[in-house]
Amino acid sequence: MITNNPTPAKQDPFLALRFAEFRYYLFSNFFVTVGLLIQEVIIGYELYRLTRDPLAIGMIGLAEAIPFILLSLFGGHYSDKLKKKNILIWSLSFIMLASVVLYFLSFSLLNEEHAGELKYVIWSVIFFIGVCKAFFFPASTSIKTYLVPREVYANSATWSSSSWQTGVIIGPGVSGFLYSLFGFSGTLLFVIGILFLSIIAVTLIKNRPPDPSEEGTMLQKIKEGFSYTYKTKIIFYSISLDMFSVMFGGVVAILPVFAEDILGVGAEGLGIMRAAPSVGAVLVLLILSKYPPMKRAWRNLLWAVAGFGIATLVFALSENFILSVAALFATGAFDSVSVVIRSTLLQLLVPDYMRGRVNAINGIFLSSSNEVGAFESGLAAKLMGTVPSVVFGGVMTMVIVTYIWLKSRDLLKKDFSS
Repeated sequence: MITNNPTPAKQDPFLALRFAEFRYYLFSNFFVTVGLLIQEVIIGYELYRLTRDPLAIGMIGLAEAIPFILLSLFGGHYSDKLKKKNILIWSLSFIMLASVVLYFLSFSLLNEEHAGELKYVIWSVIFFIGVCKAFFFPASTSIKTYLVPREVYANSATWSSSSWQTGVIIGPGVSGFLYSLFGFSGTLLFVIGILFLSIIAVTLIKNRPPDPSEEGTMLQKIKEGFSYTYKTKIIFYSISLDMFSVMFGGVVAILPVFAEDILGVGAEGLGIMRAAPSVGAVLVLLILSKYPPMKRAWRNLLWAVAGFGIATLVFALSENFILSVAALFATGAFDSVSVVIRSTLLQLLVPDYMRGRVNAINGIFLSSSNEVGAFESGLAAKLMGTVPSVVFGGVMTMVIVTYIWLKSRDLLKKDFSS
């Protein structure tokens, strides 16, 4: 039950921010996003610098995706069954511990002589972080529903995405400069401090008992979540569309290759390119906080993903740094629209007692698009060449949008704005 300030007028773009616990939630997500993305960028750059192998950085995504996909359904089950705040604190604590281990090991591994050992250590640490995220993600995405009233869900989804995207801007944006100033080990120490701040923010949120649900075994509960997701077509199509389009069209994992070998802009340029999609996303999200995209939501979602695919093709063919950054900016702008629509639908349509499991399924799809997509990007770049692999991804995104549009035309006129 929400006991914070009275709900202001619906048109207020700062509606969700008037609830203190939601603000703590945003701070926590912001800190963990900044910390983990700084770590991800410097790990990818260090690995490529030492190995010159795009598959080595692609494997980072696979190392995180495997445990996440295998364990997320269990994480979702326990998110519905146990207190979500406790799951968040323990998950974040173990993620911070993984960064501490990597920090101490980095002193003896950061040279070309130990490049082979370094990549296995990094993959192992990322694997452990993937295990933690399998429990963190469903608890984090489901707890925010309890922090604001139902009529504030669309606005809270916008601000939640804005907080995350701001973290995605700042994290990669400062990663190259932190790496240049403090080196790999020093930057990891900074990451550890940021993750600690995230844990502190979570402790300020009240613990809530799990929602009551019908009796059943863990497997029955997981099956129930799958059944609901598949039968609710707009949820199933939306997360499927995101998974396949980002899996093929995403280029983030191989940006170190563009920074080093194609555009020649180094670590600082890599940080700018990594931040560009989120700059575009935040600017669009500020607009969406005032003008939610939920009227004819499905039409808007399809147009947004199509725009993402076109921007990906422009980036693939660009040999100019400014044009490449602009194309990445556009990918983030279009992607932010689909994120808000999908997040709002999950909050509006999913029953309370099933939120953990459905968000876990959503998390599996997201992990498949991001982490498995990172592996696909690295593998495709190695087999096809960097530029042809990105062109292929952009074309596949357009094919996927067309196919799902043909399958879901009955959803085009549905209005979720009220």
